[in-house]
Amino acid sequence: EVVLVESGGTLVQPGGSLRLSCAASGFAFGSVSMNWHRQVPGMEIEGVGGISPDGGSTDYPDSVKGRFTISRDNAKNMLYLQMTNLKTEDTAVYFCATGWTYSPSLNDRGQGTQVTVSS
Repeated sequence: EVVLVESGGTLVQPGGSLRLSCAASGFAFGSVSMNWHRQVPGMEIEGVGGISPDGGSTDYPDSVKGRFTISRDNAKNMLYLQMTNLKTEDTAVYFCATGWTYSPSLNDRGQGTQVTVSS
């Protein structure tokens, strides 16, 4: 059974930084592309970073490029999202999931962690 557990979400001021973590188990983590995406209630899912199995390739949407960094530690089965220069519009529930991008019918994801950017 695929299990993904996100952590690290909290309240942070605009301009601040935060690192999210995702602990993975139940599958061959080092063989799978992974992604982070976010969701605001009532709005569409937005991908914020994808990473290849070996970590050598990453991709970001323009909305977070230069501010967010996705990384992984395959020895520890961990996925990370380093977020800097946070903006109020980054407020959302953040999920880690299998796959380069998230498709609800194809990929597994965790329960999410809330990030709130507010002064």
